Amino acid sequence: MPDPQRLISILKELTAEPAVCAAAQGWYSWLAHERRLSLHTIDGYVRDVDSFLAFVSEHLGFGPGLRDLAELGRIDFRSYLAKRDSRGMSRTSTARSISSIKSFFRFLEKNGLASNPVIGTVRPPQMPKSIPKALEESEALEVMDVVGEITDEEWVGKRDTAVLLLLYGCGMRVGEALDLNRGNMPRDEVLRVRGKGNKERLVPVLPVIQKALEENLNHCPFDEGADGPMFFGVKGRRLGARFIQERMSYLRAILGLPETATPHALRHSFATHLLAGGGDLRTIQELLGHTSLSSTQRYIEVDAARLQAVYDTTHPRAKAR
Repeated sequence: MPDPQRLISILKELTAEPAVCAAAQGWYSWLAHERRLSLHTIDGYVRDVDSFLAFVSEHLGFGPGLRDLAELGRIDFRSYLAKRDSRGMSRTSTARSISSIKSFFRFLEKNGLASNPVIGTVRPPQMPKSIPKALEESEALEVMDVVGEITDEEWVGKRDTAVLLLLYGCGMRVGEALDLNRGNMPRDEVLRVRGKGNKERLVPVLPVIQKALEENLNHCPFDEGADGPMFFGVKGRRLGARFIQERMSYLRAILGLPETATPHALRHSFATHLLAGGGDLRTIQELLGHTSLSSTQRYIEVDAARLQAVYDTTHPRAKAR
C-alpha cells in the first residue's frame, strides 16, 4: 500500500516553483477526497506528474511556474512524448502518463491557477488491442489446490489459499482483496467489495471461499480487530501485492504454467470461465465492477479464441484446411 506521507513529500519537492508544488498538493487532496481514488491510482498519478515536471524543467532549463505550464505548446508536449519513446517506455505507460498530466492541468484550470488549451489536443499513443490471458479451468483449479502446500507455515498456506480464491472465485482485483479488513467478512454468502473510484459492489461467495476466509482468520497469529487487515505478512503488517505476485511466479515454475499466469490472470479466468459456462455479460460486468460494458466485452473475444482453438484441434473440417 502506497504511503500518503511519502506522496505528499514528493509533491512538496517537485522540480518546479513553490506555487506549482502547492497546486500539486491541492490536486492530490482533490483526488483523494473529492474523486476518492485509491492510493494505488493516486501513486501512479503523482509519479507521472513528477516525471513530467522533471522533464519540463530540463526542457526549459529551469523549474516551471504556473505561467510556464500555461504557455507550454505542442512542440513541448511532443518533445515529452519523444523523450519517453526514446527511453523505451511502453505505450500503456505513456497513455497513463498523459491521463495523469491532463488530470493535473484540469485541476489547475478549474481552480483558476493556469489554463493550457494545448493539453486537450495531446493524444495518447494508439493502444494495441489486448485480450486478457485466462488460465485453463484445470490450471486455475490446480493453482487453488497447490498454493496452500508450498509453505512450511500452515497459517501462511491458509492465507495464500484464501487470497487466490478471492481472485479466481470472486473476480476481485489483487488490491481489492488485500485491502479487506477483518470486519469485511462475508455476510449471508455475500461480500461487499470496494473497488476503483471507491465504488462498492456485492459479490456472491461460495462456501469453499467462506471456509478459506474463516480458516485464514482462525490460523493467523495476528489480530488487530475488525479494522485490522484480513491478510497479514509474516512481519505483522498488511500483506502486499508483491508477495502475491512472487507466489504466483513460484506456482508458474512448479506447475509449468505460462508467463501470463499472474494474479490478475485469475480475475480474467473468473470472468472467462463464467462466460463459457453461460453467464451473461451484464452480470459479469457487475461482478467485476466494470463501469463500462466495453471493458467486459473483451471476454467474448477470449471465449471465442478458446472455441477457435478447440475447433482447430478437433474438428475434421479444420484438419482438412
